[in-house]
Amino acid sequence: MTILITGATGFIGKYLCLTLLQQGHDVKALTRSKSSLTQLTDFLEQQGVAMERFSALEGDLEKPDLGLVTLPNGIECIVHLAARFAWNLSEHEARHTNVTGSLRVAELARHLDCRLVFITGFMLANEAHLSRQGIQLSHLEQTDWSQVYRRAGGYEASKLESAFRLREFVARHGLNAVEVQPATVAGHGSTGDLDPAQPLYSLLDNLYHGRLAMIPGSPEHWLPLIPVDSLAQLIAAACTATHVPDTLLALDQNSPNLAGLLQAAAQLLGKPGPRRHLPIGVMKALLAIPGLPGLLKVAPESLAFIQTCRFDTSRTEQFLAKQNVQLPPFAEYLEASCRHYCQRLGVSGGAVTIGA
Repeated sequence: MTILITGATGFIGKYLCLTLLQQGHDVKALTRSKSSLTQLTDFLEQQGVAMERFSALEGDLEKPDLGLVTLPNGIECIVHLAARFAWNLSEHEARHTNVTGSLRVAELARHLDCRLVFITGFMLANEAHLSRQGIQLSHLEQTDWSQVYRRAGGYEASKLESAFRLREFVARHGLNAVEVQPATVAGHGSTGDLDPAQPLYSLLDNLYHGRLAMIPGSPEHWLPLIPVDSLAQLIAAACTATHVPDTLLALDQNSPNLAGLLQAAAQLLGKPGPRRHLPIGVMKALLAIPGLPGLLKVAPESLAFIQTCRFDTSRTEQFLAKQNVQLPPFAEYLEASCRHYCQRLGVSGGAVTIGA
């Protein structure tokens, strides 16, 4: 197949490119940054894939028609990974890229009459969370999105709004589309490669430097993970398989509660881990103090991803089984992620045996 990817130069994108090229597909990357494209091609060349199957298109989510002068030919699937990610985004800038830009990608898929695989997030499967943010699930047209942006923050609100706008577009135009909802992305299952911009890396960094003295939430709170290479395999299968569920929830049900994750990670980093819990409400109040989020290196918006909701992943698990895709054991990829973090710092970590 010939597959166009937005966000190909990002952390997930580079592993998706690698997976698809290893499977023998042709990959086109929509990118506006020559420097990040060079980093991507260097990475792919180091992996020894057939680079003649890889090409780039200059484009920009923030421009009409994605900045494309002519429509590409022969595209059979578009994967939409690109998004503006940062905490404290304004409503305008978050919407401009993550909502308007996403609809431009969907419009391109409609013009090309190809499958659209778009990436959202696992919190879209948490209806209680969506309601708390002010989303009117039974009457979406009544949702006050400006209120959602005030409650959830620019990045998360724009990702939520983008998902609902894309679903509406897909239904209205009858697109062949798949929505992938990933959990927090962990490092590569074996190498542990983890981009410093990823939230899990920030969590490990806070643990290592002693900035995480207490466990946010209760013993019921957790932060589900998914290794980046497993996520790439799932997205690749969503592109190429004949029969695909319209929604794939990509998270590892074997992720322990947050206390277990932090204790295991702290031991792997050779550091003492937090043992006492701090209620989420109290932590939010503390992070409202000017300067404290920067000091602790914790964005108030990030607390929304730590929650108690458990999810039904049976459809995704059945799909992955048919595609012969297996998640590595949680202990293996957490250890790999921590090992990679320590290697980046040039330090040695600890050792721990993590229960299943």
